[in-house]
Amino acid sequence: MTKVVVQNGDINTALRKFKVKVARSGVPSEVKKRKFHIKPGVERRIKKEEGIKNSHKRNHN
Repeated sequence: MTKVVVQNGDINTALRKFKVKVARSGVPSEVKKRKFHIKPGVERRIKKEEGIKNSHKRNHN
């Protein structure tokens, strides 16, 4: 469970810190991934395409 302490009644800063902590824990990406089922072959193809795209980004800079 993610917890954030509110200091001096500043709820906006606490909310910002909470959002960062939740994002770092990987909860939003996990929810997005589990939203619908992807067949294993399709998942492999997507990961391969992303790897190719990332390698192009790394090599062209």
